[in-house]
This record gives sequence, C-alpha cells and structure tokens, in this order.
Amino acid sequence: MFGQLVIGPPGSGKSTFCAGMREFLTGIKRDVAIINLDPANHNLPYKCEVDIRDLIILNEVMEELELGPNGALIYCMEYLEKNIGWLKKAIDKLEGKYLIFDFPGQVELFTQHRACKKLAYVMTHDWNYRLCAVHLVDAHHCTDPNKYISVVLISLTTMLHLETPHVNFLSKCDLIEQYGRLKFGLQFYTDVVDMKHLIPFLSDEKDPFSKKHKKLSENIVEVVEDFSLVNFSPLSVVEKESMKNALKLIDKANGYVRMPQERNAVLNMVSRDSGMDDDTIQYFRQKYTHHSKAEADEKKAADSMTK
Repeated sequence: MFGQLVIGPPGSGKSTFCAGMREFLTGIKRDVAIINLDPANHNLPYKCEVDIRDLIILNEVMEELELGPNGALIYCMEYLEKNIGWLKKAIDKLEGKYLIFDFPGQVELFTQHRACKKLAYVMTHDWNYRLCAVHLVDAHHCTDPNKYISVVLISLTTMLHLETPHVNFLSKCDLIEQYGRLKFGLQFYTDVVDMKHLIPFLSDEKDPFSKKHKKLSENIVEVVEDFSLVNFSPLSVVEKESMKNALKLIDKANGYVRMPQERNAVLNMVSRDSGMDDDTIQYFRQKYTHHSKAEADEKKAADSMTK
C-alpha cells in the first residue's frame, strides 16, 4: 500500500491539504482513504475512514490524567503506539486504497519523541507500506528571517528523526506576502542555499542579546547547509496545477507508478497552458510576490523610454 504521512507545525494547513489531496486524487480516479491520527482534531474538513478518536480522545485524557494539552497529546500517541494492532486492523479493511495519514501538529512528536517515529518504522518496515512524509510549513514564515531559519531547522531535524522518504512544502504560497514582503526572490527560500545572506536582517547590532542571537543563527545556518538536505517546493491547495506538481513529487518519493487512466485524468483536469509545469517556483513568484511586479514595472518603464 502507498500513502502520505502529512506532518507539520500547527496552522501549516495539514487538514486542508488532506482534504484538497483527497479531492484531487478522487478526480484522477485514485481510490483514497484518510486516516486521522490527531486526537484533538474535532472539526475535520474531510471524511475519514479511520479516526484515532475511536481509540482515544484528547479531552478525556486531559480530564482523567490531569494533563495539559501537550502532555495529553504525547500520551495519546504513545497509547496508539502501544495499541498499533488496532490501527493495523482498521487499515486492513482499506486494502487497495491510497492512504493519507493526518498527524497532529505538535513539533516535538516529529523532532525528538519516539512514538511517531516508531509508527512510521512499523508501517514502512513491518507492514511494507510505501510511505512518504509530506512536511508542510507556512510560506509566510519566509517574510521573517528569524522564523524562516527556525522552520528550516525544524524541517532538517524532522527529516533526520523520521528516516522516511521526505518532501518539504511551503504551504499557502498564494498568501506568502500576507504578513510582509520577501527579502529575496522565492527561489532563494525554496533552494535553501546561501542562508548567510539572511543574517544582516536578523537583529540590532547595539543590543547585546541580539548579538548572541545572531551568532546562534549563524551556527544554525552553517549546520543546515552542511547537511544540504532541506529544500522546499511551493504549494497552494487552491491551485490544481500546484496539487498536481505536489503529487508528482510525492509519487516519485514513495515509488508510486500512475495507472494510464490516472495520467489521462490529470491531463483532462489540469490545463497544459497553466505555465506551472515548466517552473513551479517561477509561477508562484510571478503571481504572488512583489519581486515579479517590481520587475514588470521596471520593464514597462524601460520600454516607454525606448519608444
């Protein structure tokens, strides 16, 4: 069985992505099922075939064990790990379907805690599922150098911890400049190269704390670039072409081979003239960032001067 492990920080759009991916896969005739593994997710935007809340509910754990939301969520995932047979029995009923796992957004579950790593290991090694981790981070973090360095570090740590095929996406790219403008072009943030150019934007040189923070950030950037593992692809659930390209990357990562009817359905669903196939990054850059608008204005001004 093939599938996706959809992970990422809170608010990165995981459940929305799962709903959008289900709609897209259904449209290309791929039989899909969603497994909700977030015991705190009470407002699902999709129909799920398997729901962890049938096994354990976060609010009940908080009340009975007097735990806070974070501690209770860790307990729920450890409980699922101990009762992984329940999950296997539920998935066995979905034989032949393409699986989408919607995980909680608590970051430490994927950067240091053992439960989700153990779940991924059992599914990929013991059950022989071909799964790919789909890691979403909100694209608007690119507008803040401090936040961007943080999400890049989280992405790297998650990749090293889970040890599964992995694809990173900048989600909500259609809203990328909602909270500010990018310091550089979009490709700078997707390629994750030469991050040292962000350092001058980090802090006030006169503030002693800022100097220490700047030094720490320089070391983090050096570690990330030494590993040279992280890059991102832009993603917008509202763009069919974007979902098509996302699925292409995911299928390549987990080894899924499309059936002829799927390939034909994709061609019928997505316009060949969208402009996204050739360069997804360029498409988002031109449509959603100020850099392309500024370049267009400069070109217009230059053209008027030559007339």
